[in-house]
Amino acid sequence: MALTRTVAPRTGPPGSATGWYPVARSAEVGTAPVPVGAGGRSYVVVRLRPRAEVTAFSSRCPHRLVPMAAATVVDGRLQCPFHGWQFNAEGRCVEIPSLGEDGVAPPRADLGAPWAVEERDGWVWVAPERTSSLRPPRLAGAVPRPEPVPAPPGPAGPVFGNLDPALENAWHPVALAGEVREGGYAQVRLLGRTWTVHRAGGELSAGPPAWGVQERLGVIWLAPAEPADVPLDVAEDADPRTVGAWLPPVRSSAPAGPLADVFLDGAHALFVHAGTDPGAAEVPDADLELETGGFTGVRDEWSDGPGPGAGHRLHRRTTYVHRAPFQLLSRVEERDAGTVRTVLFLLQPEDADSTRVYTRVLLRRTGSAADVPPGALAAAVAVQEALLAEDLALQALLASTGLPLLMRDELHVPADRLGVALRRSLADFAAAGGARLRASA
Repeated sequence: MALTRTVAPRTGPPGSATGWYPVARSAEVGTAPVPVGAGGRSYVVVRLRPRAEVTAFSSRCPHRLVPMAAATVVDGRLQCPFHGWQFNAEGRCVEIPSLGEDGVAPPRADLGAPWAVEERDGWVWVAPERTSSLRPPRLAGAVPRPEPVPAPPGPAGPVFGNLDPALENAWHPVALAGEVREGGYAQVRLLGRTWTVHRAGGELSAGPPAWGVQERLGVIWLAPAEPADVPLDVAEDADPRTVGAWLPPVRSSAPAGPLADVFLDGAHALFVHAGTDPGAAEVPDADLELETGGFTGVRDEWSDGPGPGAGHRLHRRTTYVHRAPFQLLSRVEERDAGTVRTVLFLLQPEDADSTRVYTRVLLRRTGSAADVPPGALAAAVAVQEALLAEDLALQALLASTGLPLLMRDELHVPADRLGVALRRSLADFAAAGGARLRASA
């Protein structure tokens, strides 16, 4: 009976990544990226066309650190699933849709690549760094043993996660008002701890004791310590012309920071929501106004109206409001249609890897228009549920521990202006919370 030998990857000196490393069988590599490890580094290997040679890339997109194992091959390029950035066989970024047709990729937009990739004896080999051997070794009947795939590298700087100490000093949503009835209670998770919220005699209380519990905007809020955040004002909540409905709360494995980021992001819709509400590829810059506790951003978009040769331009204005840490609102004004659609997002940081998402849709007509027609709210809620499910599915792929606060850890383009403002807002919030902790020590 013939014996099968196994060989470990060829490595250089300890701590180096020199040498050739077998990473996958050639037959296993097609036009879907395969995550692999070589010399303690993570890559993806892929064929950019059927039966083409194998190419290797670094394992994360430089824009928002999306794992490139989730990418797809489009017209001989590797395309990130989040914002559609495309990379050629050399790893060069050749397409950023949000910049428009004349946009030029900024420095640092390219994907990294190993020194060499080659197929030999039915295996794909990767040399992370320059090595003295120009080709991989012959196997001579041995079977390689690829090394485990390491986790893609994370941010070098701090991230704002669900258990950040600064979050003690804020109001957090913990339940819809209807989830805690008179004489009843609900157990909730917040900042890694379990709380019991009671309603008795029209009053709310919590155990263990919290700084405060209150009801606002149809939501029960809990502040573990004296809050320093600024409440989000939702003008539609008191507008009699507005009709609204809550989506059923859902839970995500993503931290609240990255979820807030995607809710402010206008450039991902064409790729994440292609079949639901795709939006345009090019994203105009937003006007940004910094405010106490957060910011407001306004983005105007124009599109051609229906009808041949009419020359009519449709105007859509979207207003985004953020209040730290995790209160967000988007208001879309379709001025030609005479409608305003507002979506309220409130995020509850339960544990390091768990966030509860509360979403409310509000509709109203503008000017002298009639009331919101029957069925319009239900239709808007159904669309929002689909959009939210698509966003949460993508976030589950990212395996993020929080929102990076060091700007250089990601690559930002003009369409990311609101996302940059969010990072700075949360960095300020975290710094203020750290100062409070030091003062109380």
